Amino acid sequence: MDKHFNLIDEPWIPVADVGRVSLRQIFSRPDYRALGGNPVEKIAVMKLLLAIAQAAATPEDETAWGELGAQGLADKCLEYLDKWHDRFDLYGDKPFLQMPAVGELIAARTASRMAKAKTKAQRLEVEESGRPRQIGSGVYPDMPSKNNTQLSQTTFPRNHSDSERAVFLLTLMNFSFGGKRVEGDLTSLGGLVQGARYSAPAGPSLGGWDGQLHCFLVVDSVLETVWLNLLSGEYIHLAATWPSGIGRPLWEQYPTSENDEVARNYKGTYQACLVAMSRFVLLRDDGLYYLDGINYPKVKEGWSEPSLIVDRSKADIAVRYVNVQKRPWRELEALLVANVFSTSAGFECQSLKIAVDRVVDTHESFIIWCGGIKVSANSGDQSVKGDDDFVESAVSLESGWVSGVNGGIWFSCLQDEMKLLDEISKDLRRKVLSYFDVQLADGKDLAAQATHLFWQLCERDFQALLDNCESGEKEAIARRELRRRFSAYAQQAYDRFCPKDTARQLDAWARCRPNHSKYLRQEA
Repeated sequence: MDKHFNLIDEPWIPVADVGRVSLRQIFSRPDYRALGGNPVEKIAVMKLLLAIAQAAATPEDETAWGELGAQGLADKCLEYLDKWHDRFDLYGDKPFLQMPAVGELIAARTASRMAKAKTKAQRLEVEESGRPRQIGSGVYPDMPSKNNTQLSQTTFPRNHSDSERAVFLLTLMNFSFGGKRVEGDLTSLGGLVQGARYSAPAGPSLGGWDGQLHCFLVVDSVLETVWLNLLSGEYIHLAATWPSGIGRPLWEQYPTSENDEVARNYKGTYQACLVAMSRFVLLRDDGLYYLDGINYPKVKEGWSEPSLIVDRSKADIAVRYVNVQKRPWRELEALLVANVFSTSAGFECQSLKIAVDRVVDTHESFIIWCGGIKVSANSGDQSVKGDDDFVESAVSLESGWVSGVNGGIWFSCLQDEMKLLDEISKDLRRKVLSYFDVQLADGKDLAAQATHLFWQLCERDFQALLDNCESGEKEAIARRELRRRFSAYAQQAYDRFCPKDTARQLDAWARCRPNHSKYLRQEA
């Protein structure tokens, strides 16, 4: 029997508190609270849902968007999925986000190599090179290298279910790591000769450096989140960011190669920002064939995804990267300045700016979610190593905090408190450095670790700080209590990295110990 796994009917999308659900269920159940999975999976799935929504029901303008509503959007999406039902199967003649012609390329390469093989060992090696590549652990949107070091269970290869393969395939399209792990020693579908050490660029959502940070406004319903982030045709036209407009999603018309007319046109559409095709792959047996696909421009060359945080005010366009040492919640103040409370140039997020304007009229509260993956690059190869990791932050805001006079008061208070926290962090670093200077030792690394621990401890109380930045005696009392906690966190970090076991250490510890009396006495 032919194998089938249709994404519209089969459960594969991870949803918080529910498990895996199908595309049909996503657009039929407004009670699904949030997407699950790691940050990259959440981004990739949200982009797919938006791509379906834009294809099914792009509103003409903001008025049409409001009239459409979340339920109207859901109905349109369900109609659309019924129309294109056969294009969402992982297998068959037109498999979802795959290129069947890739199998022919690998077969031709295998036949050519086999003709040159002279020994049994060489023939066995050729046979192995022609088999599908194993996905590995499936944790990262990347194929494992042949000499991959396995240090923990997260890197062990394992068998994957069809639902896991679907999520992996989707993340691979947007977030594929740059490097030499793609198949080489062949001529691509577009006629490009790719040598044995051919290196493919990174997927557009990841970017060619540390890994780009993405930001979305979300509410307590996946369906309503998709509706709030839906772009209107008028906005896409006025933005002039995508020369080919909204575009058709890939499953409606796949390219035949990486540089044919369809591929060239697709790169200039908004749909390409939602579902890229940075790799040409084909699922086969328990693995997949993995070739370079469509190459997209970099942010500095004009590529733009609404979820990216980009500064276009200078000659060189800059993008915000994932920073493991500075988690995204610490970027909230800067995000609000550039996208809500000011018209001055800075790091802007298109999707956030649009959705905030909408949410204040439709919801009492919302969440600003930021996330991504930090990677390291070496000679064009990207991988996860050292302290690289997934990063995400979600902070809840009341709509009243970002609108009207009360919003200005709330934000001013938040700015003051964050400024003081930053001063505490800098003071902690100075104190740790002084502690080691007294003992004629180098404390730079430990000072950095101490400040990192301080911010980690503060994160657990950041939501409470946001909740108490309004004017009022009750909030002022709460802020004073929070300051005592933050001060204690700084002292805890100092004690962790500045021991007092010996007389000499005790003397240095007492001499350099942080003093936050001014911070605690200052009016909250």
